[in-house]
Amino acid sequence: MATNLLRNVIVIGGSFVGRATAQELAKVIPSTHRVLLIEGHSHFHHLFTFPRFAIVPGQEHKAFVPYSGIFSSLPNSASHGVIQARVLSVQSQYVELDREWQGSRQIPFDFAVIATGTRLSKPAAMEYDDKPSSIDYLQKHQADIKRFQSILIVGGGAVGVQMATDLKEYYPHKEVKVVQSRPRVMPNFHPELHELIQRRFNELGIKLITGSRVTVPEEGFPTDGTPFKVQLTNGTTESTEFVILATGQTPNNQLVSDLEPSEISGPSVINPDNGFIRIRPTMQFMDEKYSNMFAVGDIADTGAQKAARPGSAQAVVVAKNIQALIEGRKPTEIYVKGPGAIHLTLGMKHNVIFRNPNTAEGQTTPWINEKQDGQEDMNVEAMWQRLGISVDNPRQYHL
Repeated sequence: MATNLLRNVIVIGGSFVGRATAQELAKVIPSTHRVLLIEGHSHFHHLFTFPRFAIVPGQEHKAFVPYSGIFSSLPNSASHGVIQARVLSVQSQYVELDREWQGSRQIPFDFAVIATGTRLSKPAAMEYDDKPSSIDYLQKHQADIKRFQSILIVGGGAVGVQMATDLKEYYPHKEVKVVQSRPRVMPNFHPELHELIQRRFNELGIKLITGSRVTVPEEGFPTDGTPFKVQLTNGTTESTEFVILATGQTPNNQLVSDLEPSEISGPSVINPDNGFIRIRPTMQFMDEKYSNMFAVGDIADTGAQKAARPGSAQAVVVAKNIQALIEGRKPTEIYVKGPGAIHLTLGMKHNVIFRNPNTAEGQTTPWINEKQDGQEDMNVEAMWQRLGISVDNPRQYHL
């Protein structure tokens, strides 16, 4: 087992919330400890750009940002590190990796933060760990989109809505259909968001089918360009040449699924009803046997919207509570769930910031801000800056 004079605070998962947690921790933990961010991908994946970059060519290199600068501007930056590896298992005091790091596959920790999030269907997530393979996939997807004249999107969440509007605006002569299993798209939001999206779909000429599911064949859908029929559970069929799956989120809970609950706590570490990790308001595991372990972001059973913004607020709570524990104090910071909100693109320039009513404050109507200031690359350069990478030449986006 690897040893070091510095005590380890481990963050597992380097997407938006894991990255934010690692940086928040580096700001506050004492010099006796270091932050180790463990992530299988070689680069930070800017997930929010994937739906667009799977359609619109020329920007895909910007979606993958080196991790090399993540701690560069933070205290004791040389102490902290990023480990490119996959965690095979998490125990109460150490993690086991799929490869050696500093001579061992095991890394001990004082505190661990699980930020493994959820699994998404391609192209909303990449299956590859290296940047070149992911870029090749996006470019192939762009070529498929350009080749086919009729495209059907399965799923009316944020990914499906954004891909449909981008696709129809970028290629206005193509036929675009969206099939949503619920009566509304974006069903976790106030109905006014569905109405707003429906108006936008009507403007662009996107066909929306609600209240029905697509039957996905075991062998997958054809990709040879020949029109084929897609079977819906309402008994009808839709003709198309290409299908994009933009369906649901599956919790990445495998790493903690084998943790034995304490006899006192009783319930499992994972909530069997939804697959998320049971937590306290301090973001610590609910089971006091694992009080040195935290969950943050999409994998945490907070009841909050699964998005980067609430996850970033949780990251601050986690960092302050781990700081308190290191200093021998009781963790007192708690996460308070707010109303769901989203910044949603509805085309290349058209976008909306939508926030559900805050019922705790007596609000009954949502807050809506429609804008026309979208950029083709979705201002992805800003994330390079947040990750400590200064870009002086566009070729650096290919790093």
